[in-house]
Amino acid sequence: MSRRQQTASGWVEAHALTLVAVVTGVVLLVLFYYPIATVLVEAVVDDGELTFAPLAGVLTSRFYLVEIIGFTAYQAALSTVASVALGLPGAWVLSRFEFRGRETVRSLTILPFVLPSIMVAIGFVATFGANGTLNRLLSLFGLGPVNLLYTLPAIIVAHAFYNAPLVTRMTTAAWESVDARTVETARSLGASPARAFLDVVFPQLVPAILVSATLTFVFTFASFPIVLALGGLQYATIEVFVYYRVQQLAYADAAALAVVETAVSLGLTYAYLRYEAKQQTAAFGAGAQPAPRKRLLPESLRGLSARDVLSRVAVSGYGVVVLLVFVAPIVSMLLSSVTAPDGSLTTRYYEFLLQRQATAAAFQVKPLPAVLNSLLFGVGTLLLALPMGVVMAVLTTRRYRGRKVVDALSMAPLAVSGIVVGLGLLRGLVFGFEAFGYRFTVAGAIAIVAAHAVSAYPFVTRNVAPLLGNLDAKLVESARSLGASRTRALWDIELPLVAAGVVAGAAFAFAISIGEFDATVILATGSNSYTMPVAVERYLGRRLGPATAMGCILLFVTSLSFVVIERFGGRSRGV
Repeated sequence: MSRRQQTASGWVEAHALTLVAVVTGVVLLVLFYYPIATVLVEAVVDDGELTFAPLAGVLTSRFYLVEIIGFTAYQAALSTVASVALGLPGAWVLSRFEFRGRETVRSLTILPFVLPSIMVAIGFVATFGANGTLNRLLSLFGLGPVNLLYTLPAIIVAHAFYNAPLVTRMTTAAWESVDARTVETARSLGASPARAFLDVVFPQLVPAILVSATLTFVFTFASFPIVLALGGLQYATIEVFVYYRVQQLAYADAAALAVVETAVSLGLTYAYLRYEAKQQTAAFGAGAQPAPRKRLLPESLRGLSARDVLSRVAVSGYGVVVLLVFVAPIVSMLLSSVTAPDGSLTTRYYEFLLQRQATAAAFQVKPLPAVLNSLLFGVGTLLLALPMGVVMAVLTTRRYRGRKVVDALSMAPLAVSGIVVGLGLLRGLVFGFEAFGYRFTVAGAIAIVAAHAVSAYPFVTRNVAPLLGNLDAKLVESARSLGASRTRALWDIELPLVAAGVVAGAAFAFAISIGEFDATVILATGSNSYTMPVAVERYLGRRLGPATAMGCILLFVTSLSFVVIERFGGRSRGV
């Protein structure tokens, strides 16, 4: 190698991290910020002139303000209350009691991040539909039928299923951070157990409750598949109506609604980040002593106080609710996929998928292409989201001017719904744009991978960044003192030490891609680009059996990702 080549190679190695960061920024600009800007422009431009007419039309319309935006906020508020009410008892059980399977139950609180929401919808249809599991059980006792589908309560309960584990996860961590000595001090000063809880424990839980409630409101405000499947246009939220207007080719109205939703989500997310930053010191220090957990099932009932007995009765009651809300939908989906209308076991729905694969017309949904597309898009998402997420993790854990701005910009996709991203990619890249006398367009499949990667890479960042931030700086300093460049130290020293976080982030990215529905349903140009979630929704509109069979296939693939996350993620998760 010549001297000039060695110099060039050394320069590239010394500046590799900067170059990769610039490339990542350009990719984000093209795949996220430009599409979002496209939506914004369509909301304030009419016939090439800046008029704000589309946005003003939405904000001055009683129908949009009350029936769409107002209802979206209303159902999100009710869903948040239900999620908190369902999640807090779970946090109490996990933080105060020890029992077999506790770690498994705690692991299941990761469900909101890996479980496809369209699968939640199909599970609720299988449970609470006219021929669902609930009505079949009621018929055994001569009761029913009860049809809870296509009602607001069904949407709220489904949202609680999806978001209550998030409340449980965040509040459990806060509950376990309470120093038991402060409670003992309050009791020694004459406070009753209830007063000690209200004065000492509860104030330390409030930050976690508020943060989880804010996130839940953001998620349910931007909910799409659950509302689409369980409510339709009768209970249309902003997301559902944006999708409806896109189908009608009314892109200006869709863009205006998308801008309103994005503004609300970004505002709430900003408030959440500010509040979270202020509460970071709330975690207990090394000298804190969390309260010991009690055995949920003691060896003997003798010696238990009336309060302890009531606590365990309350836990049993909560267990019944958990079985109904959390377990029943998934079990019902599994049962519906192998149960005929007369109640007998059957494989006809899986056979239908095989027959559909062989005999379906070109415009019909075929199961095998949907599975292969999901896997292919998942791999493509990994190839794009993993390096982006790792680079962002590195940038957000280094001290430099403007780091907080980079951190906020890197997490922005978490506050923008898939529908908005899909609409922006459709209008900005799939339809194409003119530059240098040429019209640039992006194929639908590439746009789908881009949308999935934008949604997934923040989870890679959130898994890797905490581990990078906790590494001993002396390790890097030692490598640098021995002549290693900053890039070489990162590659040889830091990344191997955070490999568990990288693997967990990769599993997150793959699982999110597999279950992504919002952007995909807008960008999928035909049956050849449908994924498993889109196929589930298409089958659901016709027959429940094939939809549950496809949902079970989706559950199987998602479960594999969940196992990888739990195997390698451990405490490295930042979500």
